[in-house]
Amino acid sequence: MAQSNAELARRGFEAALRGDLDTIADMLDAQVKWRGGDPTAEGSCQNRELALSFISQSQVIGGGRVELVDIVAAADKVVVILHSLAAGDEPGRTVANLVTFPDGKVVEMVHYASADNAFAAAGR
Repeated sequence: MAQSNAELARRGFEAALRGDLDTIADMLDAQVKWRGGDPTAEGSCQNRELALSFISQSQVIGGGRVELVDIVAAADKVVVILHSLAAGDEPGRTVANLVTFPDGKVVEMVHYASADNAFAAAGR
């Protein structure tokens, strides 16, 4: 039985927290895009290798400074709501990624400063 997109997103998030890049690599399309609002901004990932490099170097992900709040399916997209934990003078905050899975592979992840913005982009 095929996993739902929400289940795939949860599996990917859990793999990221474990540092399991092999599982994540299997989930990402070769030309996956991962970005904030501007796809040309520094730090935007334009393929699987860049995305895996970003994940492996992330202090937030690798340092366990992020918790999964919720995963909400929206057709071939999934809103992944995360809460980053406070660190030093930086307060914790809730953010979201809108992940697109047209055929069971992640082709795009867009980071939003709030879950409301991610839901609006998903058309919900």
